Amino acid sequence: MQLTETTIREALRDCYDPEVPCNIVDLGLVYQVDVAPDPDAPGAGIPGVPQKHRVHIDLTLTSKGCPAHTQIIAQIENRLFAFPTISKTDVALVWQPMWTPQRISPEGRKLLGIE
Repeated sequence: MQLTETTIREALRDCYDPEVPCNIVDLGLVYQVDVAPDPDAPGAGIPGVPQKHRVHIDLTLTSKGCPAHTQIIAQIENRLFAFPTISKTDVALVWQPMWTPQRISPEGRKLLGIE
């Protein structure tokens, strides 16, 4: 399986804001996902060793004072740890643009009953 932004976003659908019954992707908290080869990973450049990747995620929260940020970040790191081709996951909290309910996907709106 090739590691792509889409693959990562699908995996992140298993991560939830503990205060909202909706995953962080459909809630609109994941702003950006970057996947890049990690030339410094153990085994890099050795024939037959799968390429490892670094994953960077820009994540926001529904509010700046949200106490669940450490729990959400831990969920992300734990979920992506399941990928043997990820050497490092970095999650950055960002506040611009500010999150609004308009960022919730149509699937998320159905889950939350706000169609």
